[in-house]
Amino acid sequence: MAKQSLGEFEHQVLLAALRLGDEAYSAAIVTELETQAGREVATAAVYVALRRLEEAGLVTSSISEQEAPGGRRERRYFRVTDRGVDLLRASREQLLRLWKGIEPLLRGAR
Repeated sequence: MAKQSLGEFEHQVLLAALRLGDEAYSAAIVTELETQAGREVATAAVYVALRRLEEAGLVTSSISEQEAPGGRRERRYFRVTDRGVDLLRASREQLLRLWKGIEPLLRGAR
C-alpha cells in the first residue's frame, strides 16, 4: 500500500515513535502523545494507527521479551522506516509552505 499523505493522528503517532527511537511501543507512544501533544489518547487507537502505518510500510515492528515482576512478557516495538521518515519530511515541507505568510492573517482573524 503506497501511502502518500498522513492523517493528523497518524502523523502524530509516527512523530512520537520517531522521538522514542528504540523505546517506541504502544504505551510509551500514548505517554509521548499526552505529554508532547497535550492530547488524551486511547492505547487501542494508537495500536490501530501503528498497524495501519505498518501495513503502509512506514513502520516495522518486532517483539521483544521483557523482564517484568512475576515473569517475562512480550512487548511489540516499532521503528520508523526510511519511507516513514521521507513522508514526514515531505509533510513538514508542505505544512511550512502553507504556513508561510499566514501570521498576519491570523492576527486579523478574530
